[in-house]
Amino acid sequence: MPAHKALLWPVALAFAAFSTWVLWQLGYFGIWQGGFANLGSMQITFDLIIACTLLVGYIARDCRARGKPWWPWALLTLVGGSLGPLAYLLWPRRKA
Repeated sequence: MPAHKALLWPVALAFAAFSTWVLWQLGYFGIWQGGFANLGSMQITFDLIIACTLLVGYIARDCRARGKPWWPWALLTLVGGSLGPLAYLLWPRRKA
């Protein structure tokens, strides 16, 4: 296993577990409501949106170069935030 994947797996699993727990506690819309509760949380929310948009652009370009669809990763990012790009980076790839 490449070193970057060995580092990403624990991050992705821990974040997915935490996100699932928060989702259970607050609900999907409750998470977004918290993201707009004050200026500090709005800044973090907008930062996440910008970062995920940039990552979806990278994913789309990479998928087009590989001849693969990019929209499932964009949809996963739209619904799950950083979990979409993390899943993309961990997804197995065939060597060209």
